[in-house]
Amino acid sequence: MRPEPGQVLHFSEDPTITRFVPHVAATAHQPEAYVWAVDHARAPDYWFPRECPRAMVWTTETSSAADRERILGPGGGERLHAVEYSWLVPMRRVRLFAYRLPERLFRPFGAPVSHAMVATEPVEPFGPPEPVGDLFDLHEAAGIQLRVLPNLWPLWDAVVASTLGFSGIRLRNAKPRP
Repeated sequence: MRPEPGQVLHFSEDPTITRFVPHVAATAHQPEAYVWAVDHARAPDYWFPRECPRAMVWTTETSSAADRERILGPGGGERLHAVEYSWLVPMRRVRLFAYRLPERLFRPFGAPVSHAMVATEPVEPFGPPEPVGDLFDLHEAAGIQLRVLPNLWPLWDAVVASTLGFSGIRLRNAKPRP
């Protein structure tokens, strides 16, 4: 589930949204109100239940071969997503929807590398939301390794000290550090 050209996506478990209004997220580090969305590259970051803690790792032009081998493993591809075992059933059961929004109303957010798209005006989707489908199938079709761990923190600590690209979402919901 990726946006088509000229679109960005907003993922939600709520299939009844007809208009997105800018708001300040409860976890926001900035005071501005935004409508949040993602582009093609960041869409896989949201193939999870909303509250699911996840670590995402990918190769970059400056990633070392040693870090690729150590963290992604042999045959690990270019990207890895990791969750904790307790999230397997919620990943199977969640009904996740994607809203297609007009890209022209959004601008990149995040520095030095954009990790989201934001709009400061209300946005109406192109149409009704689309069911995202099986999250495991999405990962497989995209060639993204999905790793299940007892605890995310050992992997996270290795990743942030590596030359790989990474992002963590809802890590506050992860189990405590061992």
